[in-house]
Amino acid sequence: MRIALGIEYDGTAYYGWQRQSEGPTVQSCVEVALSKVADRQVKVVCAGRTDTGVHATGQVVHFDTDAVRDLDGWRRGANTHLSPDIRVQWAHHVDESFHARFGAHMRHYRYIIYNHRTSSALLRNRVCWEFRRLDESSMIKAARCLVGEHDFTSFRAVACQAHSPVRNITDLELRRSGDFIYLDIKANAFLHHMVRCIAGVLITVGRGEQLPGWVGEVLAAKDRRLSGVNGPPAGLYLVAVSYPEQFRIPPANRLPSYD
Repeated sequence: MRIALGIEYDGTAYYGWQRQSEGPTVQSCVEVALSKVADRQVKVVCAGRTDTGVHATGQVVHFDTDAVRDLDGWRRGANTHLSPDIRVQWAHHVDESFHARFGAHMRHYRYIIYNHRTSSALLRNRVCWEFRRLDESSMIKAARCLVGEHDFTSFRAVACQAHSPVRNITDLELRRSGDFIYLDIKANAFLHHMVRCIAGVLITVGRGEQLPGWVGEVLAAKDRRLSGVNGPPAGLYLVAVSYPEQFRIPPANRLPSYD
């Protein structure tokens, strides 16, 4: 039996999604909780492996089990054994053709910038803080060249293990609301650090340190050394993953917004 779960988490206290020996991860906590519910070991596969400090409102995972529990039992049981900063939002039966990672045809991330002269005590682990006034018009202009299918070598981590640097960004929207700037980006898949690198490049343009056309030059160069510093992880959220309608995957929770 294969079950899909929708998971929301605050990534502040975790070394990212993927299980590792260095410290607590979201995956390891979810697997321990589900294994207690199933009374046997459970391993999960996720839609997108988020980094240390990155959050999610729409992570999707699947697991196989022969343990018989009703769907609400999986949800409530897992949450009983999870820290309050990780919540299973829904559980759904899927057939064995469903795959949380390889079956996804779109992933949606949101990056949030708090553009104010003083940082926020309450939002310190939820947003990227930038005290210099950002020119969102220049950032929007700069972002246009990233839409479409491109080689994103300049926007991937050095340690990225993806076989190909080519990705297709279908939508990239940037808007300001008061002191907050929201970057919403959708693609078939993302490279390691790709969204944070894009955010960092656009912030550089917003500060006036580079002209909008520089982003196209960085993209064309296919050289990670030219793109500068990544945006901090606290501003990044995996907000939705889309699958073929036949699987009837429930929608993700509301997008994080502070306006």
